[in-house]
This record gives sequence, C-alpha cells and structure tokens, in this order.
Amino acid sequence: MAKIIEAEGLTKRFGGTQALAGVDIAADSGQVLALLGPNGAGKTTIVRILSTLLAPDGGRATISGYDVVADAVQVRQLIALTGQYASVDDELTGFENLIMISRLLGRSRQAARTRSHEMLERFSLTEAAGRAVKTYSGGMRRRLDLAASLLGEPEVLFLDEPTTGLDPRGRSQMWDTIREVLAGGATVLLTTQYLEEADALADTIAVIDHGVVVASGTPMDLKARTGSQTLEVRAADRTYTPQVADTVATVVGARPDISGDSGLVTVAISDPAMVPAIVRRLDDLGIVAAELALRLPSLDEVFLTLTGHRAEDAVSKTGQGRAA
Repeated sequence: MAKIIEAEGLTKRFGGTQALAGVDIAADSGQVLALLGPNGAGKTTIVRILSTLLAPDGGRATISGYDVVADAVQVRQLIALTGQYASVDDELTGFENLIMISRLLGRSRQAARTRSHEMLERFSLTEAAGRAVKTYSGGMRRRLDLAASLLGEPEVLFLDEPTTGLDPRGRSQMWDTIREVLAGGATVLLTTQYLEEADALADTIAVIDHGVVVASGTPMDLKARTGSQTLEVRAADRTYTPQVADTVATVVGARPDISGDSGLVTVAISDPAMVPAIVRRLDDLGIVAAELALRLPSLDEVFLTLTGHRAEDAVSKTGQGRAA
C-alpha cells in the first residue's frame, strides 16, 4: 500500500548551510507523523518542500502518489498548511476570514456561509465569530487558522509548530483540536520542538538533527532504544533517603541520582528483576517506600541518547544561521 506522505533522500542547501542532508520519511493514511527537533534542525524546510513551496536540491517526495515538484498543482489540491504564525486577517472578523477563504476555494456565497458556520462551531469560535481577529487570544487565533486550513477538506494537513507561543491551556486545546482533525480522516504531518507534544499526538516520530533523520519509529519504539528503564524510589520518611540510595546502588551497581527537594531516588536499570531485590532489601531495613515505579525513558532522554545533546541545547548551539 502506497504511503500518503513519502520522501526519499531530500537535500537542500541555503548558501553555505546544508539544511537537509538526505531525509527519508513516510506516513500512512490517517496517522500523525511528527518531525521532532530543535530550531534549525530542518523541520520547516521539509514542510516547505512537501507543500510545494520550495524545490529540493536532491531526492524526491510524493503526496498520495503525486510528485511535489512535477505534480505540484495536483498536490496543492490535496493539502493544507498551517504555519508557525496565524495567517488570518486581523482586521476582519473570524466569520469574514472563513467566508473569504471559502469563496477563494470556489464555493458559492451560500455554500461558503454554511461551511464557515460549521467550522466556527467545530472549533468553538461561534461566540467570537463577529469580533475582529485582532481581539482574539493566541489560542483562538490558532484555532481559527486551523479552521481556515480545513475549509477545503484536505487529505493531508501540515502543522508547522502549531502550539508555538501558546500557554499550557491553549496548547491543550490545540491538541484536542488536532485529535478531532484526525478523527475526520486526515493525515497530519506535525513539526514540534516539544517532546511531550510528539509523545501525546504522534503515531510515528522522526527525530531530526542537523538536517538528518537520526531515528524514527513509534514513541514506544524510540523510548525502548535507550536499552534501559528508570527506577524511581521515594521513602515515606525522607530521613531514610540516603539508605534508599545506598540500597539501590548496591543492587544496581551504579550510583543513583537524588532529588534534594523531593527525596526521589532515580537510576537507570537494564534488568527489571532488580526491582523486587530492592524491595526486599528495603523491607529488611524497615524502610517503607511511599513511591516506587519503573518507567520507560522520556522522549527528552531519548533525544539525548540519540543525538548526544538535549533539544534545548541544540537551539543555542546550532540554531543561528541554520534553516528551520
């Protein structure tokens, strides 16, 4: 079965900067593919190529089987793009923005009004429909921008860092909206710097660093690549924290980290059988654990393992002068 989104060997250079150095990605119908990486990793360059806004220097890409260069007209009929910043007109009302775009898509006046009302209701913007967009909050603007992108019922939706600049509440609302879009059958390519966003939304993640895909797979697959899990232990009585740390170190063979504020003792372990051994030793010492958990590594830890640096470190070291 052909992939809805497929790219092989994409390369792109801007002057002396190699933005993409041979990118391979793919997404199935109805799924979310997240491109995860810091500013400057090449995520937006990939989106611009896939959405026919930029020609690659090398490689090829297709959307629903159509080549993004040779069949650009057909590709544009299948896609929609929501960029990092809302592209709606501040001086128009929310309703007027949607009417304008619907008419540009070729709908009749009545059909445009009907479709615009539907989208305003779908994105919980009906009460604000008659207000100028310049009075909207950041989250409302982003939802209106997404509503505008979906007016044409695209098969593929590109979301380039859709939650940039939003507060936690606005981000959560946008996540819910993206899930609703997926329920409607669209395929989504999402770019993000937020590890928890990729973990929450994506079926498949491609980790991008310096214009290269350094790893790809499901969130669970990527977490498993570190080869270890993390044990977290906290004593009910914080005065026993040093003894807990000593016990963990004896069983695991590595000194754990200790959070001074919470008394949480954490260590990476390769063998889950170590957990009952630690529990038995704590019981022998009469130490009650208020918290004991074994978890897979976070995506932040995965990114560090795969690239040798945290995502935020890459922004400061490589972000300047590099294509997004």
